[in-house]
Amino acid sequence: MALNQDLLAPCGLYCGVCAVYKATRDGNDKLKSILAGVYQGKLPGSQDITPEMISCGGCLSGQTWGFCSNCAIRACAQGRGLAGCHQCPDWPCQLIQGFPMAIGKKVIMRSVPRRAQVGDEAWATEEEARYRCPGCGQDLTRGAPRCHHCGVAVDLD
Repeated sequence: MALNQDLLAPCGLYCGVCAVYKATRDGNDKLKSILAGVYQGKLPGSQDITPEMISCGGCLSGQTWGFCSNCAIRACAQGRGLAGCHQCPDWPCQLIQGFPMAIGKKVIMRSVPRRAQVGDEAWATEEEARYRCPGCGQDLTRGAPRCHHCGVAVDLD
């Protein structure tokens, strides 16, 4: 796998398995509509989110969406000259403790120590492999409760 640096979010949420990123990458308008409904009112500043606003090229791409556009965690890491929280001596800090999405926080708490242990490339490869359906092998997204292809229930986060 060629490592896409734009997908290496400082917080530890690998963008390559994010539904917003995949919907953008694939031009999947149906998924964008679903995601607008999922996120509407659940994240700061998301009360008026529309499917057209679901657009992201990855945390470090310069093309982020809604909540991620003003990420305090990314700003903190960049301000400290760090690639991410996995390099920070103050981890986990208040920014992590106060992360507004339960699944995201759970993944961050699992993912950051692993990234520190194995490095960016192995970590990204592991995240890609983790988010595959155990039933049919289809790609999944972080937070998916079941495979969109075969319907098997999953808990990969």
